Amino acid sequence: MAHQDGGKTDKGRLKGMGALPHEGGTTFRVWAPHADSVSVTGSFNDCSPEADPLSSEQDGYWAGDVDEARPGDGYTYQIVNGDQTLEKIDPYARQATRSDGIGVIHDPAFDWGEGDAFAMAPQNELVIYEMHVGTFHDEPGGGPGDFSSAIEKLPYLQDLGITAVEVMPPMEFPGGFSWGYNPSLPFSIESSYGGPDAFKAFVRAAHEQGMAVLLDVVYNHFGPMDLGLWRFDGWHKGDWGGIYFYNDERARTPWGDTRPDYGRDPVRRYIRDNALMWLTEYHVDGLRWDMTLYIRTVDGDPGDATGELP
Repeated sequence: MAHQDGGKTDKGRLKGMGALPHEGGTTFRVWAPHADSVSVTGSFNDCSPEADPLSSEQDGYWAGDVDEARPGDGYTYQIVNGDQTLEKIDPYARQATRSDGIGVIHDPAFDWGEGDAFAMAPQNELVIYEMHVGTFHDEPGGGPGDFSSAIEKLPYLQDLGITAVEVMPPMEFPGGFSWGYNPSLPFSIESSYGGPDAFKAFVRAAHEQGMAVLLDVVYNHFGPMDLGLWRFDGWHKGDWGGIYFYNDERARTPWGDTRPDYGRDPVRRYIRDNALMWLTEYHVDGLRWDMTLYIRTVDGDPGDATGELP
């Protein structure tokens, strides 16, 4: 079993966010600054919200170890804020049952084989193929394609002279059919595509055939549907989305009122951690950032200095 973070806190818990499996169980850590209490519930404690409370750490973080929690176990957080009791999926869940389901503890260990020694071609030699996994090699009239079916057709791309595959966003989204630009769970691979190990197998196969993998990521907005981040710990202003989002007009985007609050350190860390995860845990070779204009500006107008985001 591989650790998702190499270090430990002074209390012996693994560093990092989300569900972090180790030899003695699993460390859970979540950011919920307005919570009165947080507990983790799942198949390891018969889904009892009072079985495994987390301890308050500094700056609104909650953490704890659960000896019985193992990879493959489902889990959610129970968050109490005043008279509210919220059941929330982990924002850092590496795997989920579905976009509106529960998190699944995931062991990041993977056999990368010979693909681990891959080196991407120089920029001037890249021939990039943009791939939508759901329709790249699907069954006509049937369900969406997945990473397993996409692997079968990688030799076709190699024969075309493709040197890099740009995968359209495969993060967990509502339903089974989407372009992927409506991510519900940014850290989870879409379950209908096969989940996290299926994507790792795809990256390994592409590398073994001499092709780099570039990943399309969406940080200008999240959701807006099946969005567990929305009002995550119960706090929000007016009709806005709570701790992960701007709680004023800056939240508005063409895709919903769900622009992340880039002025909050934990939100910036969330995005940074996500980008690093794809590069380190999934061995992708680069990231294509969707619509950065709406990260740099409020209204998408690059000439409007007053519309710049902080």
